[in-house]
Parts: sequence; C-alpha cells; structure tokens
Amino acid sequence: MPASHEDVFVIDDLSVRYSGRDALRNVSMVIPAGGITALIGPSGCGKSTLLRCLNRMNDLIRGCAVEGSLFYHGEDLYASDVDPVEVRRRIGMVFQRPNPFKDTIYSNVSFGPRLNGMKKGPELDEVVEKSLRRAVLWDEVKDQLTKNAFALSGGQQQRLCIARALATDPDVVLMDEPCSALDPIATMRIEDLMRELSTRYTIIVVTHNMQQAARVSDRTAFFSVSGGADDGGDPAGELVEFDETVTIFSNANDSRTEAYVTGRFG
Repeated sequence: MPASHEDVFVIDDLSVRYSGRDALRNVSMVIPAGGITALIGPSGCGKSTLLRCLNRMNDLIRGCAVEGSLFYHGEDLYASDVDPVEVRRRIGMVFQRPNPFKDTIYSNVSFGPRLNGMKKGPELDEVVEKSLRRAVLWDEVKDQLTKNAFALSGGQQQRLCIARALATDPDVVLMDEPCSALDPIATMRIEDLMRELSTRYTIIVVTHNMQQAARVSDRTAFFSVSGGADDGGDPAGELVEFDETVTIFSNANDSRTEAYVTGRFG
C-alpha cells in the first residue's frame, strides 16, 4: 500500500478478534496527517475497535488479538520493541463520556506530564495553562484550578479531558463519540474546538451523528457489518468506503454508503 511522509497511519489487512470472534476484518486504509477523519457506521461495525488499535488500547482487553499491519509515521506500531505507554502519549484518547479524575482541575491536566517525570513548578504550570487554553477552557477555570473537576458541567468536563490529552503533547487525538453525552450547546462548542485543534493535531473521531461528521470532518470512512450465518461465518466489521467527506455524503461509490448517510438504514 503506497504511503508518503504526510501519512500518519498506514493500515494494511488489519483484523481484530475478541476471544476468537471477528470484530473487524481485513481493513486497509491510509490516514493522512492533519485535519479530521470521521469513522461512521452502524453499531457493532468495529469503529471503536479500530480507534483503540491506533493507540494500542486493545492491549488492555483480555482475549483481544490484532493481525495485519499498522504503521504510524512509517514505524510498526505493534513491533515487539515499541512501548505502548509511549504510543499512548503520542496518540491521545478522549472517550465517549467525560471521565475526569476525582481530583482538582489542575491535577487532572498535569497528570500526564507528572507521570512522565515533570515536577511541580513554573514549567508544569505553563503546560497546564497552555493545555487549558488549547481546549478553550482556561478563561472559565483559571481562578478555580484547585476546584474538584466533578463540579464542572458535562461540556466543561469533556473539554477538561481534551486538555488532559493535550498536556502530553500528542501528535494525534482520538475521540470516541465525544459529544454523545452532551447537550446541543456543549456539542457545538466541542465541534468548534475540534476544528480549531485540527490545524495543530491529526484528529480521528468516531461518531454516530451523520450531521456532525458532515460538519466537522475532512475525510470520512464508512464501516458496515458483513458475514453471518447466511454466509457461513460470524459477522464482522469491514471498511466499505473511505474518501473525502464531501464525496461520501454527496457522491458515494458504494450503494451501502449512500443508503447509510441518507438514513435508509442504520
């Protein structure tokens, strides 16, 4: 599969199994650096499974087996000498529901840098402020850094989690349905933030919201489920189509893609 220095991920014939059952089958795609890539498709088609492969979060799931090739900036992400902790520092993750630690706002954002050896002091203070500014949260919390993170609203908590991910200076930020638990106003703020962050980071987002994918992403990958009893095997997620978002939503090459984005199934 051809790649260039501008490609952040090259995925070739990737399959994932949980306790021997296929969850994702034979996925091949090249994700370029920068901008926002959206992963869409019905429930159970492997979108979140793929996302977790990109920063080796699946390593933490018992019985998970990953086959095929996954390269990050030309390096084999699953090579035996690759440190998964370092992978997760470079490829940050924001989860579906806000999950701040039950601690202060400052402690939440400073957790990653402190884990990497940074001591309390002006340098750490600067990292916390910079991360909160990039998450467009600084002006709202700058006088409340010792406040418990659980006192924030849901939207603020999600932006705090984004700030926490940014604090380790990642190259890529993965987002697994980051707005699904938020109200429309908070969702709009997160979407605006995603667009702003995409000028600095590569963003890959899983979403079930077609309008959101159309609004915020530059590229869209549509996944579906193939196989099953009628085909003599287990159902598993597959990549149907990956293209510029405008093409996926207005001129899809596969009829399954068109049916999904127009709401005829899924």
